[in-house]
Amino acid sequence: MRILVLGTSSGAGKTTFCAMLCRRFSGQGLDPVPFKASNLSLNSYAAQDGGEIGMGQAFQAWSAGLEPETDMNPVLLKPSGPGVIQLVVNGKPFMDVTPDHPMDRDAVMAKVHEAYDRLESSHGMVICEGSGSPAELNLMDRDLANVGLMRELGIPAILVGDIERGGVFAAIYGTWRLLPDDVRPQLKGFVINRFRGDGSILRSGIERIEELTGMKCLGVLPYMDLRFPEEDSLSHSSGRLEGADARSAFMSNIDEMVEAAETAGLDFDSILEMSKG
Repeated sequence: MRILVLGTSSGAGKTTFCAMLCRRFSGQGLDPVPFKASNLSLNSYAAQDGGEIGMGQAFQAWSAGLEPETDMNPVLLKPSGPGVIQLVVNGKPFMDVTPDHPMDRDAVMAKVHEAYDRLESSHGMVICEGSGSPAELNLMDRDLANVGLMRELGIPAILVGDIERGGVFAAIYGTWRLLPDDVRPQLKGFVINRFRGDGSILRSGIERIEELTGMKCLGVLPYMDLRFPEEDSLSHSSGRLEGADARSAFMSNIDEMVEAAETAGLDFDSILEMSKG
């Protein structure tokens, strides 16, 4: 079983949504494991095997009841100066990417696939997170975590849109429409995140998006003032964080989010069925 969670933008809620799926499906005994092919972040975590991965994947691993390992985030891109990005592969510095020294995309994708295969062979379900937006037209030929992963693995995907920013229906439909024809059918469903109020008022818009795209609305998640590990400049730094230590506080918050999602009617069963495709 495997599923890819994409977002209409950076900060749409992909990381936390994946952590929630890890928590929920771990509680069902499905042995999920998080995976993010490529992460652009300076907020990293030293995994138990000595490698460096994005903080978001460490959080997702804890949510799944696992200790973080480098296969969960085989490629980490760390901005290190004007026009320079440090490329970390399998937890170790690999090279500095510059306009004159670009990344060998095919070679790095091979490392991504190897890491994914190792996780899939030892776990019951792989919950993959995309990076930023999959609809960046200038990046699709170099992408690893969105269109690149969809093509590499043929993996089914769902899309998270952030209604807090406004224009969520345009963002969902626009993202679906801009994806290349060969991978668009892999988008199976969408979720509206951070809604304040009665979700029933969105029904006509949801039905129109379902009609236009063939995707199923999997739920409308409420806005929650909870704090989670930060991954980039668009992460929310405010919110409740209470506990004996940061890790236990994050787990308490993700448990609260799972409960709220269940109350709001998030269709976990459909997500599970999609992951079998």
